[in-house]
Amino acid sequence: MKRSYILLLLAGTLSLSACSKFLEEDPNNAIPAEKAITDAGTARAAITGVYDGLQGYYAANYPTLGTITADNVVFNGTLSQYLQLDQNAIPTDNVTTVAAYQGIYKTINSANSVITYVPGITDPLLTQAEKEKILGEAYFARALGYFDLARGWGGVQLQLKPTTNINDAKGIKRSTLDQTYDQVLADLTEAEKLLPEDATTRNRAQKSTARALRARLHLYRKQWAEAEQYASLVISNTAKYELVPYKSFFTAPFLSRESVFELTFSANDRNTYWNLWYPSSSGGQYTLKPSNALVAKLNNPAVGGTRNSLIAGTGSNVYGVLYNTSATSTDPAYLIRLAELYLIRAEARAQQNKLTGAEGAIADLDAVRARAGVPASTAVTKEEILLAIEEENSVEFAFEAHRWFDLIRTERAGVVLGLTNKNYWLFPLPYSDVLSDPDLEGKNNPGY
Repeated sequence: MKRSYILLLLAGTLSLSACSKFLEEDPNNAIPAEKAITDAGTARAAITGVYDGLQGYYAANYPTLGTITADNVVFNGTLSQYLQLDQNAIPTDNVTTVAAYQGIYKTINSANSVITYVPGITDPLLTQAEKEKILGEAYFARALGYFDLARGWGGVQLQLKPTTNINDAKGIKRSTLDQTYDQVLADLTEAEKLLPEDATTRNRAQKSTARALRARLHLYRKQWAEAEQYASLVISNTAKYELVPYKSFFTAPFLSRESVFELTFSANDRNTYWNLWYPSSSGGQYTLKPSNALVAKLNNPAVGGTRNSLIAGTGSNVYGVLYNTSATSTDPAYLIRLAELYLIRAEARAQQNKLTGAEGAIADLDAVRARAGVPASTAVTKEEILLAIEEENSVEFAFEAHRWFDLIRTERAGVVLGLTNKNYWLFPLPYSDVLSDPDLEGKNNPGY
């Protein structure tokens, strides 16, 4: 999925007669989306571009924002952009936050083009079923984009039409966090209607993918019954999903039954995120390093169990190996795993005081623990169970984009990280965006 923002994807199909129009001022290296997305081939190319956008910000930038900012991962390099994240002292021009923020909006814009122009295609080669599938994927991608913006930056500008020039974005003020999450829900509702449910596909959106993200959305909004309901819809799909031995989900071949949604890479479309985790002796930069506290947990049989396979090395040179295909750079980007759905349901049930029994929080928590080869939880009270779920999330998703966002949504960042100034629980909007957009002027997040 090489990066493309609806460039001249079908140049070979243009008529040679177009040469006679060489005096026209249309650009010769790109064409407008309304002219580019016109048939089955261009519709397929456009949705591929949307997935490419997701790859762009999930290959490294967004997972880094969810890890080094918390307590499982520490800075071990030389680049200031990562040191700033590690110290939670993030300027408005931090390279990683800016790249993630702008990359998400590029993906949303690509999805907007698909949503706007695909319905008008009348190509007989594009069946109604395929058209609905493409549209459903675009709605899901836009929902994911706005969800990721909301949990990182708060309420944002909701751009729902393709932006082809700066004037298209004029007059769009920042929405509230609730309004942004409302848009995510609307898009996920539409995506679930349109998407198919394939028995094997895990690297493209499906009905179950939309349901899984909706479960996460409801958890963030503290809508416990709905979070439980949608997590259960995915967990109950036993024909497609099951918890697998821990190490097997991140060793080749990928796309295990544990995976609900991931982004796959290839030798021609590489994910080099391993480079930030591996030591120089293995060809990496070793910028992101497991904290000593996390290493102790992973090596504790009663806490980490088989999850100690997440790390390698000894002494002061322990490093993370979730992203491990250094020879080929084909690690997937892990977005949703079944273990998350179990822990979402566990938390939602605990919040509803459903603590024990076959449909209680402990049962779901212990399902994840048993898969990792650790003993059943000894938590008893609601408060103990919620803390146990928090700890399980921390270890289970140690190097995935969870820990920081979990501590922010539960308002535990002050206690756990010592970050008591809530202004810094959100990332800053890019200085360049605030400076150039009159609708954002003076509207950065408090504290920046």
